[in-house]
Amino acid sequence: MLSSWSANRFTGAFSLSTPIALAPMALATGGALSAACARAGALGLVGGGYGDLDWTRREYEAAVTLLEGDDHALSRLGCGFITWKLAEDRNALDWLLDQPQKPAAVMLSFGDPGPFARDLRRQSIPLICQIQTIAQLPQALDAGAAVIVAQGTEAGGHGMNDLDGRSTFTLVPEIADALARRAPQVLLLAAGGIADGRGLAAALMLGADGALIGSRLWASTESLAAEKAKQVALLATGDDTARSGIFDILRGKNWPECFDFRAIRNGLHRQWEGRVAALRADPGRAVQDYLEGVRQEDYDRSHITVGQGIGLIHELLPAAQVIVQIDEDARALLPDRHRD
Repeated sequence: MLSSWSANRFTGAFSLSTPIALAPMALATGGALSAACARAGALGLVGGGYGDLDWTRREYEAAVTLLEGDDHALSRLGCGFITWKLAEDRNALDWLLDQPQKPAAVMLSFGDPGPFARDLRRQSIPLICQIQTIAQLPQALDAGAAVIVAQGTEAGGHGMNDLDGRSTFTLVPEIADALARRAPQVLLLAAGGIADGRGLAAALMLGADGALIGSRLWASTESLAAEKAKQVALLATGDDTARSGIFDILRGKNWPECFDFRAIRNGLHRQWEGRVAALRADPGRAVQDYLEGVRQEDYDRSHITVGQGIGLIHELLPAAQVIVQIDEDARALLPDRHRD
């Protein structure tokens, strides 16, 4: 059992024993990973992602079953969704809000959280809003966010495009300063490139209350990511990732233009770099190539969703072991005022 971080606002607000939240990664953060993180003292957010009702129901129920009898861990279980997809179909969220085991929090990313915030407030469920720019902060605060996640472009998967996005290292303290002036009660998590204790310690020193961790827990034994994909990813460095809209086009994902996707920069991606408009205009043959790569688990043609922190990850471990190691290493680096 990790100790309490009694001086930390995030652990206190959510009854955690470490200031870590699991990123709700679509199709990777399932019930087993969320439950393992919650049991280890972190906030475990099931990856509701695109709002598929059957997937969300299966994985959230799996997490609840795995945590049965452990009330402390159950109180750390939540869920996350892609906001613009909820605007198209909110059935998964409605199902979640009808469950007897209410989520510890709901995280909304990539869109206006306002239409869903009232339902969360009605049930006293904290809203976590992920943002990528200072300009997005007022909308999140107006929706009543209890927690802001400041996501830098280093992050894997979806985020702000490189033209408009920000580095975690500068975005976090700027948002921390803005919150101190405008909404000091709102908590702040850092996201993007945080994969070890140094990253967690740095996030706290920059003014965050904790960290949302994705790629490091994607590369865990409980993650639903394909085992071969995990092994390929362990050979990569941060230099081997790229952010673009290429894989969204190949997968038929109609994301808002301002957001794109970081993954390993493989052979198929390189074929279309600098020719995204041509790919978008006529994607047919490239899509077939991609789908054949998925079928064969050929990761030179299908995507692996990791961020720039992948170069800090060298082995697959159980999620609880990852969390303990990050926590212990961060403690060793931080002054007492950030800990107990």
